[in-house]
Amino acid sequence: MQIESEKLYEFKKQIRMLKEFRGSGTQLVSVYIPVGYPINEVSAKLRGEMSQAENIKSKQTRNNVIGALERIITTLKGYKKTPDNGLAIFSGNISEDPSKTDIKTFAIEPPYKLNVSIYRCDSSFFLEPLERMLEATDVYGIVVMDGRDATLALLKGTETIIMRKLHNPTPSKVKVGGQSARRYQRIVEEGTQHYYGRIGEAMDEVFLGKVKGIIVGGPGPAKENFLKEKPFNYQHKILGVVDTGYADEHGVNDVVSKSGEILAEQEAIKEKALVERFIKEVVKGGLATYGLKQVEEAIVTRQAELVLVSEGLEYSHIKLKCGSCGTEEAKVLREKPKEPFKCQKCGASMFEEETEPLVEYIIDLANENQVKVEVISTNTSEGMQFLQGFAGLGAFLRYRV
Repeated sequence: MQIESEKLYEFKKQIRMLKEFRGSGTQLVSVYIPVGYPINEVSAKLRGEMSQAENIKSKQTRNNVIGALERIITTLKGYKKTPDNGLAIFSGNISEDPSKTDIKTFAIEPPYKLNVSIYRCDSSFFLEPLERMLEATDVYGIVVMDGRDATLALLKGTETIIMRKLHNPTPSKVKVGGQSARRYQRIVEEGTQHYYGRIGEAMDEVFLGKVKGIIVGGPGPAKENFLKEKPFNYQHKILGVVDTGYADEHGVNDVVSKSGEILAEQEAIKEKALVERFIKEVVKGGLATYGLKQVEEAIVTRQAELVLVSEGLEYSHIKLKCGSCGTEEAKVLREKPKEPFKCQKCGASMFEEETEPLVEYIIDLANENQVKVEVISTNTSEGMQFLQGFAGLGAFLRYRV
């Protein structure tokens, strides 16, 4: 459904966590390192920022900014080169008590390529470049064209990559009369057919088997005529047609800015199909189950083929242990209890050994047992139906016992 939905969930979780932190003054530092940028140059620039930070009037802010920069520079020493998709590092004093210092550092290797270089100090971490990556999780093809030129590009997250440019050398207008006019008209038509064929061949080379779908754009009627001819592989899925003013890089950018609904609809369709399939299996008593105990058992016995878990689950999985007799228990709760749990065997108080979100517990359990997991969003009506109607937890089964 989506490109490694577990990793996408982890990425979303990191962003949500970072959004919660607030600093007293402009002391939370965000650093974005684009693809291919030398690590040593970043470190040198940050040392320069440390020198500038000495001029900050507030002693508390000054110390926290310098402390954050020192930790970022230390973190960078662990990298021989910038990761393939770039690197985002966040550091700062996240203590809620102004009288205490708790400087933490977080390094994120994003799922798509970073093409921006940013250094920012603020009262919150600067997350916009990472948040934009969540707008599209699959790779799409873009074709913008008119009667003279065509540009093919890939849309990957927030990144557009120009893959091919084509030109039609055939004259577009006939300026003579009589027999010559008809002969030139045939030349124009043949040239146009050849031009369309070249675009179709390029689409097959660049897009086939690599994209979820293709969006076609451009000014004038050429794009509609091209789609009527269909000089490309039948496996290509055309998601939509967009009017743009250009057939070059500007046209590609126009397509991206105007295709939000088209791309969102595709994600919704995929999620809808998966949830509807699950509901049908449950209703007819087929190869599907839901509920924590049922799904846990299906995972552990590897009866589950695919586990569905909603990212909207607000429960935690808590492992408890009795401090007296050693009895262990596990509970799933929405909120932590105010009073400690009592051991059912000896009555002594039990303490928490481990607490983690239920989503992560299920994902880890499935990974341990080599069962595939799909994280269902809450952005669609079907996703919300799955969360509210099935408590956000279900599984497709390989067989019924």
